[in-house]
Amino acid sequence: AGRWLAARPVGGELSDPVLLRHLLWIAVASGRPLQLHAGLGDPGARIDRTDPVLLSDFVRATAGLGTDLVLLHGYPYHRHAAHLAGVFPHVYADSGAALVRTGARAATVLAEILELAPFGKILFSSGARGLPELHVVGARLFRDALARVLGTWVAEGAWALPDAERVAGLLAEGNARRVYGLE
Repeated sequence: AGRWLAARPVGGELSDPVLLRHLLWIAVASGRPLQLHAGLGDPGARIDRTDPVLLSDFVRATAGLGTDLVLLHGYPYHRHAAHLAGVFPHVYADSGAALVRTGARAATVLAEILELAPFGKILFSSGARGLPELHVVGARLFRDALARVLGTWVAEGAWALPDAERVAGLLAEGNARRVYGLE
């Protein structure tokens, strides 16, 4: 790690596997929620290395240690992130950039996440970076997608309105407050 750090350009990506693993385990030992980026993100990132399923061994190794793992974004592997959240009690799926990247199809993507992850395991984020206005766009896309999905289920008689309102509250703020200790 020392040689890598000495040769690393200022602001360069952290890529030393020994140092990365060391930092991950320090984060796990802290007991605080650990956010792990999955799916599309930085330009130049190899898409074949961003599938959250590739974290399965790490997820298994951290089970029962008291640290929650939050899989950020996930798109186009949002279903995989939702599946991991459904299978492991300490894993959560953040819907953020998955909705921002899909725009008009955000309701479809959110419905796919809701198919696989328990309602108490899905977090909202704007998925935005850069311009502050993008946070507003992300919030609006989430709100509209959630209203469309839950509204359809209520209109079709699959859900009662109070259940839809409860789940909307969990996804919009309740789950994040609980996971991040903001209550």
